[in-house]
Amino acid sequence: MSDEFATPHSACRENVRCKMLSNDKNVEAIAQLVETLKSYLGLQKEYLKLDLFDKFVRLLTALALFIVFFLIIIFAFMYCSFAVAYWLAGYVGDVAAFFIVAFFHFIVLVLFIAYSKTLIQRPIIRFLTNLFMS
Repeated sequence: MSDEFATPHSACRENVRCKMLSNDKNVEAIAQLVETLKSYLGLQKEYLKLDLFDKFVRLLTALALFIVFFLIIIFAFMYCSFAVAYWLAGYVGDVAAFFIVAFFHFIVLVLFIAYSKTLIQRPIIRFLTNLFMS
């Protein structure tokens, strides 16, 4: 039934397709293309692994540096606070000097909380975005 409606050109087209696919050079080219594609995908997978590892190492390094610098700053701030408190103690007394330093710490804490978005959140988000989007 399908032969009745077949045109003379459709049979010719089918023969050309069969000849093209059965040609050894085309089969070899397709096989080589498939192998090249497999190799490419394997290399992309390895690249992705190495890229993720690089970003993870950068993140850990930045975190370690942040912790070290944070601890150094905290200790320096603590020692400076004691130095200022002992210096003030000669003028206002021991208890008043430590209360003044504690009040200064409280003011710094309030300002830090008030500006935490611009001081902490945005720089961290910017750093992580630059790290993972590069």
